[in-house]
Amino acid sequence: MYRRILVTGPCGFVGTHLLPVLAAAFPRAAVVTGRFDLRDHAAIRTAIQADPPDACIHLAAIAAIPAAQQNPDAAWQVNLSGTLALARALMAHAPACVLLFPSTADAYGRSFQSGVPATEATALAPMNTYGATKAATDLALGAMAGEGLRVIRARPFNHTGPGQSAAFVVAAFARQVARIAAGLQPPVLRVGALDPVRDFLDVRDVCAAYALCLTRAGDLAPGTILNIASGTPRRIGDILADLLAIGGTEAAIQTDDTRLRGSEIPVATGDAGLARSLLGWTPSIPWDTTLADTLADWRGRVLAEGD
Repeated sequence: MYRRILVTGPCGFVGTHLLPVLAAAFPRAAVVTGRFDLRDHAAIRTAIQADPPDACIHLAAIAAIPAAQQNPDAAWQVNLSGTLALARALMAHAPACVLLFPSTADAYGRSFQSGVPATEATALAPMNTYGATKAATDLALGAMAGEGLRVIRARPFNHTGPGQSAAFVVAAFARQVARIAAGLQPPVLRVGALDPVRDFLDVRDVCAAYALCLTRAGDLAPGTILNIASGTPRRIGDILADLLAIGGTEAAIQTDDTRLRGSEIPVATGDAGLARSLLGWTPSIPWDTTLADTLADWRGRVLAEGD
């Protein structure tokens, strides 16, 4: 079905999980990694023209909300301009290529205030720079689908698992729990807001959804949007309590003002009914397994830190 699958951002959190999934799903395809700088549009064109892919999963991005806020110019250059340069290069030099673009549930932003799980028809109303860059790119690629771009737009909700950076909430909790258990920090957990409710997935379930997007691409209209969501609301504070229980650790909880956001949506969940019907996808990894695996990963990492 595919001879050459290009993955950008292969060394990131999702990329390290996705590469083996693609190798297993498409054993006859060469899974190649794009290591060009997304700010160098000429390099993008040269790479695509030299080795046109049949499919491209575009993971490369400035993906952490704080990182995008700290350097908004870079976030717009990479997330919007770089992605559009890649899309234009594919249209010019690999017009049959299927482009899978992981957008983000952060693009829904203020629309979550309705309290209703977001569907693909929910209005995009981002509330931070990261969400805005992804929403703008999402819309632009949708327009390019009308001009011939074979793009699928996935909108994944929060995902976590082994290997994630502590810039994200579950990994940040797991790192602190592991450090406390190892005696590397006092038994005090520094946290942001604990009452918000979010929709979390295991990164391995997200990667399975991405592989299915390529498998079913021939059945999906260009520009198709698919929420990748669990549909299960989880309170942030309850996730912290579960990690402490799994780790057999006790700690005081201390609010860290630097971890608080100016505006916090109380509940943000998604409806992935379309992904179920079009891809046959549902999350399969139990949440307790996700937390246990994430904590085990951080135990190994903090021991390395201690060394």
